[in-house]
Amino acid sequence: MISQVLFIIGASIFGLLGFVHLIYTFFTDKFNARDPDVTTAMKSATPNITKETTVWHATVGFNASHSLGAILFAAIYIPLAFSHIQFIANNSWFAVLPSIIGFSYVFLAKIYWFKIPFFGFLISSICFVSAFVLINT
Repeated sequence: MISQVLFIIGASIFGLLGFVHLIYTFFTDKFNARDPDVTTAMKSATPNITKETTVWHATVGFNASHSLGAILFAAIYIPLAFSHIQFIANNSWFAVLPSIIGFSYVFLAKIYWFKIPFFGFLISSICFVSAFVLINT
C-alpha cells in the first residue's frame, strides 16, 4: 500500500531530523553562537521567569525536548504505519494529524530555523498529505 510507505517515509524523516538534532545538541558545538562572547553571556544570564537556570541551559533543554518530540512522533507513527495502517486509514484524526504536525514544523522551520529542516519537514509533510489523500480517495 503506497499510503503505508508514505507514512513510514514521512515519519522516518521526522525521526532522523530529531535524532540528528539531539546529537547536535549534546555532542557538538553546532548550536553555540558564532561569537563566543554571546555563548558565554548565555551561560551566565538568567531569564526573567526564574533564576534557577541560565539562558544557555534553557536553550539546551528546549533543543533536547524539541528533538525528543520529533523522535516520539516517529516512534509512534512508524510502527503504527507498519503494523496498523488500517487503524490510521479508519481514523480520520490519526490520518490527518501527521499533516498538521508536519506543516507546523514546516512553518517553524521557515520562520525560525534554516533550509535543511525546512526541506526535510516539507518532504515529510508532502508524504503525509499524499498518504492522507490516497487513504481518502
